[in-house]
Amino acid sequence: MFTASGLQIDLINPDPSNFNINDIALGLSNICRFSGQTPEFYSVAQHSVLASFLVPPEMALEALMHDAAEDYLGDVTRPLKSLLPDYKKIERGFETALRRWFDIPRDLAPEVVKADQIMLATEIRDLGLLIPRTAIFGGSIEPMDYRIIPVSPEQAFDCFLRRYSCLAS
Repeated sequence: MFTASGLQIDLINPDPSNFNINDIALGLSNICRFSGQTPEFYSVAQHSVLASFLVPPEMALEALMHDAAEDYLGDVTRPLKSLLPDYKKIERGFETALRRWFDIPRDLAPEVVKADQIMLATEIRDLGLLIPRTAIFGGSIEPMDYRIIPVSPEQAFDCFLRRYSCLAS
């Protein structure tokens, strides 16, 4: 595949030298969470930025990038992902290459997993999703205090790059 910046990405053997933060920010800002099954557009980029504020500072970059592979592979719903073993293998390859490129630990930190769960509980509450909270984690995860107000893809792109710039320096 080719990215917006013209880089060629090998889907089977991703090379970290072909990654570009602007491509990642652009892709994630244009991908709607929940396969677009939201009353209004809410991007993976905005989700990632918010998640990055729910972890200790030393894990914020990892939280910001926890869904970066979706830039290249799309946001595949969990139920579908479980039916696609080849997809999961390709996704793991991208996650490994991206973690190497961002110099973050190979395995997802438990704090990032928890932040992702808190985001999901918050998204269910704030985005008008008709999913009973008890259907996710048995309702044991509380949403964050802050309410999500979806922003445009352009705003999400800017927020993502600003957050990355703060964390990468």
